[in-house]
Amino acid sequence: MENEHPEASMYKQLARDMEFHESKIYSADDRRVVLVDIDETVCFYPGKRKYNLAEPSKENIAKINKLYDNGWYVVYWTARGGSQKSISLGLCYYEFTWKQLESWGCKFHDLSTGSKGKYIKPACDMVIDDKAKRIEEL
Repeated sequence: MENEHPEASMYKQLARDMEFHESKIYSADDRRVVLVDIDETVCFYPGKRKYNLAEPSKENIAKINKLYDNGWYVVYWTARGGSQKSISLGLCYYEFTWKQLESWGCKFHDLSTGSKGKYIKPACDMVIDDKAKRIEEL
């Protein structure tokens, strides 16, 4: 094609040379996985946005706990500690956040923060986040 991107032919060749599998209905090991943001999703701030001042939303936590009870694999996935400022200061909120979630009564299987955890996007079936948008909303 005349307007084809220069990388397109390389992509097409790579696609011909690779073997692909059919993906499953559930993303990982036939279990339903949900990634859940923390701030402005299961907790909110009355004033200063400092993690130790966060106030849990019992209503929102109950919704996530219901997913857990219904067999979903719940991963709290947050950027806490992932800003350049936090990284440069060596701040890691992993342990604090784990204990905070437990103290709020959150049921979950795993936690990933901006400073510790799995940086590659985990396979998932649903994402719950205050910053999420569906493509139809753009």
